[in-house]
Amino acid sequence: MQNRNKMITSNPGLQSGNFNAKSDSPSRNLKVNLKNFTWINKPASFRLTDDSLIIDTEPDTDLWQRTYYGFSNKNGPAFLTETEGDFTFSVKTSFEMTYLYDQCGILLYLDDDNWIKASVEYENREFARLGSVVTNLGYSDWATTDIPAGVTEMWYRLSCRSQDFYIEYSSNGIDYKQMRMLHLHKPISVARVGVYGCSPLKSSFRAIFSDFRKGPCEWPPHVN
Repeated sequence: MQNRNKMITSNPGLQSGNFNAKSDSPSRNLKVNLKNFTWINKPASFRLTDDSLIIDTEPDTDLWQRTYYGFSNKNGPAFLTETEGDFTFSVKTSFEMTYLYDQCGILLYLDDDNWIKASVEYENREFARLGSVVTNLGYSDWATTDIPAGVTEMWYRLSCRSQDFYIEYSSNGIDYKQMRMLHLHKPISVARVGVYGCSPLKSSFRAIFSDFRKGPCEWPPHVN
């Protein structure tokens, strides 16, 4: 996220990626009714069908709180549904990004100071960043791994047990791989979970979200 004023405008020639994730069972959760979702920071351009959402991101939109950079950005559009108790949520994302920091993925949102996002974020012609941000009590962190810049699809699966969360990613929607385990400090009564897309610089791209699923938590409980 450093050098927010720098902008990359070249097109890298996107292609599909493969991560060789270890085999795991696909999600058993059911498709969700997108009519039960609502917006925060509703974008000017989007299209909603019975089973998919398309967003055209807007320039100067982002989600970040304070850490290192000092700024507080909370104008990134997100499409979310309320959830209570333990759950697993999964979704497919499709995109073609060519500008620095363009990003789209999943979002778990309590309020402006407490939330989780996981996404692919464009960096340059050679690589993008598959990463996550956890914001606790008004301060964000950022954990990433480099992936090929040509990746144009990614699936995510977010599971909740009380205030603990488990994030997984997949290149095919079947084989999932661990991305991160984390804890939110603020007590949770009702949370909102869904998808987001934003362009922190002077850019825009199209993000497509599909195969929304939510149901009982698939993250096995820990047994001492």
